[in-house]
Amino acid sequence: MATATIITIGDELLIGQVIDTNSAWIAQELNKAGIFVKRRVAVGDDENDIRCTLDEESTHAEIILITGGLGPTNDDITKPLLCTYFNGKMIVNEDALQNVKYLFEKVFKRPVTEVNLKQAEVPDVCTVIQNKRGTAPGMWFEKEGKIFVSMPGVPNEMQGMMKEVIEKLKSKFQLPVIIHKTLLTAGIGESMLAEHIKEFESDLPPNIKLAYLPNYGMVRLRLSSSGYDKEVIENKIETEFEKLKSLTKEYLVTDVDEPMEKVIGKLLSAKTKTMSTAESCTGGYIAHLITSHAGSSKYFKGSVVSYDNEVKENILHVSNQTLQTVGAVSEETVKEMLKGVLNILKTDYAIAVSGIMGPDGGSAEKPVGTVWIAVGSFDKLRMTANSQTLKLNLRFDRRRNIQITAMNALNLLRKFIMEND
Repeated sequence: MATATIITIGDELLIGQVIDTNSAWIAQELNKAGIFVKRRVAVGDDENDIRCTLDEESTHAEIILITGGLGPTNDDITKPLLCTYFNGKMIVNEDALQNVKYLFEKVFKRPVTEVNLKQAEVPDVCTVIQNKRGTAPGMWFEKEGKIFVSMPGVPNEMQGMMKEVIEKLKSKFQLPVIIHKTLLTAGIGESMLAEHIKEFESDLPPNIKLAYLPNYGMVRLRLSSSGYDKEVIENKIETEFEKLKSLTKEYLVTDVDEPMEKVIGKLLSAKTKTMSTAESCTGGYIAHLITSHAGSSKYFKGSVVSYDNEVKENILHVSNQTLQTVGAVSEETVKEMLKGVLNILKTDYAIAVSGIMGPDGGSAEKPVGTVWIAVGSFDKLRMTANSQTLKLNLRFDRRRNIQITAMNALNLLRKFIMEND
């Protein structure tokens, strides 16, 4: 069974200036190919630390994938370090050189500098992986039965190389099939869910593992298994997955590993319906989640970000009396916001949210974390909004409060659509 370590290089990762998305993406691709990721390590731009990390990780895994430090500036030290680590010397790779010249002359339309040309230099002991999306080539090294692959830290460039890397790894190793089946639940906490399915968990076959993945008030349950007979593994895990779905049907959102906003999109697409949002405290975050998926224009018309009360009043037609008497964070206000956005954008369904995200702005009556959500549709017979509301009392920081509000709003809309089909 082939195992891998992912090493990400850069001081910016260690000080939190840049979030490491490369490791998660690489791990997913390796997993699909049947390669288990044993460790993920971040290391700064320090030669000794990088050398020690390479030595250490080669004792844990057969495959070491490295990203970062391949740029043309002096702080990019990975390439010269790898050259000395594998006892090589720097040479110009002609294909990489032509790629650099082409990009600058034809694509960037800028003169090529000596610094840019140095991107085509590679250790003579590596196999070059050409970079079709940038100037820094990737490098494949083999040493004492271990494989080391160095790729750029720029996500788009690294991802472009990974297909070739995966194919080369498949030719080197006999890889098993790794299968995951995931479902999403809402309305029950992790501990209560564990109690609810404890007998199922204890009866699972030894080669099938159950994982709990809680987030934003919801819990994903993942069954995982691996082996060399794909059909046998699929049948076994499917049998257990059906049992799990039956046990959790009261809380089941989806039996596919996908986010809540995509569940909403599929639901609306299947019914050829549309939706919109009126957002105050979330500042357009719900609309951002929905439109981050391709094809969302089929069912999402738009959003009114009514952060200020003047926008609530003048655009969404929330009454001044409502705002003055019960305030912006109230059931009455979100219901009027809902009616307003349904009237303006003419959608079948809508979400409206208003709340206090913090860290300031709360009161004894409405502390930080108080949120009102309304979802609904337009009742043409009564010429009013048919709605359902929910009040949240959150206790987290501003960012997490926004995220939890968005997930609860989307889930409330999901249930409303299903109940009012």
